[in-house]
Amino acid sequence: MNLSKDVKISQVLGHVAAGIAAQTSVVVDMQGFAGVVFVAALGTVTAAAVVTLKAQEDVVNPMTAAKDLSGASASFTAGAADSNKCIVLDVYRPNKRYLQAVLTPTIQNAEIGAIIAIQYQSGAKPTEIDPSVIASALAISPDEV
Repeated sequence: MNLSKDVKISQVLGHVAAGIAAQTSVVVDMQGFAGVVFVAALGTVTAAAVVTLKAQEDVVNPMTAAKDLSGASASFTAGAADSNKCIVLDVYRPNKRYLQAVLTPTIQNAEIGAIIAIQYQSGAKPTEIDPSVIASALAISPDEV
């Protein structure tokens, strides 16, 4: 199995300077996929910041009535050495077609490097390459250079 051919990888939120405002990703269309892993890459995080990554769903895009998903959140309180880490949230078998990630830093600042969505268990293989992916490569049993 080659993971890159069995999943769809998309950047759903780009860099956001340090702050305490909630940031919402672009909408992820889950048609044809069983689940999605959101990976939020953080930059500089001020100690004592509380950072939460959650998922929301809706039946339409744009998501005019987005609702939080029960149990679909991951959060932490930053210590002095918690910069340049990531938060991972896996949503399997959502009840509605459209999802988005919301990353919320509170109390202290947190810089967001990006949020990546990895959709998996597609009925169609290989999956399509998202326009947010500018290049990719697959190396099978590569020789040393």
